[in-house]
Amino acid sequence: MKAIIIDEDKNAIKDLTEKLTAYNDIEVVATASSATYGINLLKADIPDVIFLDVEMPEMSGIDFLQEMENMNVWCRVVVTTSYSIHMLPAFRHDAFDFITKPVNPKELDTVMDHLRKDIITPKRTPVNEAQSGNGFMICYTNTEDFQLVNISTIGLFRYNGDLRSWEVVIANQDTPVKLKRDVTNKDLLSLDNSFVQVNQKFIININCLLKVRDNYCYFNPPFDDVDYVKVGRMYRKRLVDLFVSF
Repeated sequence: MKAIIIDEDKNAIKDLTEKLTAYNDIEVVATASSATYGINLLKADIPDVIFLDVEMPEMSGIDFLQEMENMNVWCRVVVTTSYSIHMLPAFRHDAFDFITKPVNPKELDTVMDHLRKDIITPKRTPVNEAQSGNGFMICYTNTEDFQLVNISTIGLFRYNGDLRSWEVVIANQDTPVKLKRDVTNKDLLSLDNSFVQVNQKFIININCLLKVRDNYCYFNPPFDDVDYVKVGRMYRKRLVDLFVSF
């Protein structure tokens, strides 16, 4: 992977460049300490990934993403910032991932894993009212309210017949998040290839599945208290095939 780092803080550029040398499948081919120079770099060559600071004086990282859209230029952009308030605006402009500064090595490991997987099997299709991309999902609960959720923290989706809508069960969150009524099982299954439907009312994250016993799913922590998901006969073969492949 070829990478460009754009950050007004030269020390931050140096720190991230040094951390990226730990990975033999990525090369920092250029750096820029201004957004304008970063745009010029893109006009010359488009890398596989850009590590982009948000808080830049002449042009913010969000404005930079907008300028990329105006130029009809696309590449994976990992937003780097000290303030999580910029996360949602960045994803709305198709940022690939998000990392906080100072960069934590474990967090960088996770970002690198996302990059590798996306290069092998890229997913760029948004989902109606349950928009996905870059390992995150925006859950719209009504016209105004929403929640940004990391897909890896989703244990399962379940259909609430009383409310006639799907709900998402999230790690370390006591109450499931209700989704809008027009979200369908097809929308949820298209979010990520780790999701598989096991009966008409449940879609699970295969990465969280520990075992199936007596046709009931048992999950790894923190979803080990979920003991009500039964595998339907019509869905069993698909579940087994996916479980083996993962």
